[in-house]
Amino acid sequence: MKYPIGIQHFESLRQDGYVYVDKTRIIHDIVSNGRYYFLSRPRRFGKSLLISTLKAYFEGKRELFQGLAMEQLEQEWRVHPVLRLDLNTEKYDSLDSVDKKLDREFKIWEDLYGADPAETTLPMRFEGIIRRAYEKTGERVVVLVDEYDKPLLQAIGNNALQDEYRATLKSVYGVLKTMDGCIKFALLTGVTKFSKVSVFSDLNNLRDLSTLEQYTEICGISEKELHMYFKEEVQKMADMESVSY
Repeated sequence: MKYPIGIQHFESLRQDGYVYVDKTRIIHDIVSNGRYYFLSRPRRFGKSLLISTLKAYFEGKRELFQGLAMEQLEQEWRVHPVLRLDLNTEKYDSLDSVDKKLDREFKIWEDLYGADPAETTLPMRFEGIIRRAYEKTGERVVVLVDEYDKPLLQAIGNNALQDEYRATLKSVYGVLKTMDGCIKFALLTGVTKFSKVSVFSDLNNLRDLSTLEQYTEICGISEKELHMYFKEEVQKMADMESVSY
């Protein structure tokens, strides 16, 4: 078995033959039964792989799901425009750090879907990107935010940065509710909930999966899955170490 240690990209994981603990039945369930979700999990717990798997699914990459539960559960495989925002890849040590990060991501999306010079603020640009992506493709947009709270965590202890980052994120996340008619699905992941951020105050339809029993296995590896997927390997290790399974 090839273990995907440190691999968070679903497509490369599947193409390169690494073992994948199948989460696609749960993914199909949340996609079929809701639209706006939040998930809190510790660092290095599989959130980024979950986001990557959702991206591949909504981009209609059916070949990556061969042999997985999703292959049988999904019939349509419609291709949606996917806006993935990974806030984990920045230092966030200055007042304009979040603005620069969002500006860089928005420019990439504007290259794909077009820009409007009249959109002069980050929320206006985000709103315009979602609208044009929907109009250009004819399919509603999927928004995936990885580590939504990273800027706030980095700024703990610095009130000026905290206030600046909160204000920026509040205005941008608030667009998700404004553009509801153009959005198919949205998931925000992070380590914890922060108060006074619109993702929780304005998005009152955001469903928190974090403590729901039926979704405890949505990422990470449970004891049940350890036995299901790694039984043979555990036994080999037990034999090698002369201990019981």
